[in-house]
Amino acid sequence: MPKRSSKDLNETAFSVMQQATGQAKPEPKPEKNPAAVALGRLGGLKGGKARAESLSSGQKKKIAKIAATERWAKYYAKSQKVTIPNQA
Repeated sequence: MPKRSSKDLNETAFSVMQQATGQAKPEPKPEKNPAAVALGRLGGLKGGKARAESLSSGQKKKIAKIAATERWAKYYAKSQKVTIPNQA
């Protein structure tokens, strides 16, 4: 995630002037540990497939039904709201 720019006008003006005159130092890009990246990727590649293989058909259906219910709950909550006009 990129660092937010400062809201201070003086700091912004200073950095703009440094960039315009070529005095600004380029910020180094943070490097990731290759071993950690490989380990995380390995788990991500086999995670969903391994879980699907370990679950029974009934368990998969139950999980899918819960997920669908949660997805549609927002839609039904919005459509169920009924506005009643002011009665005089």
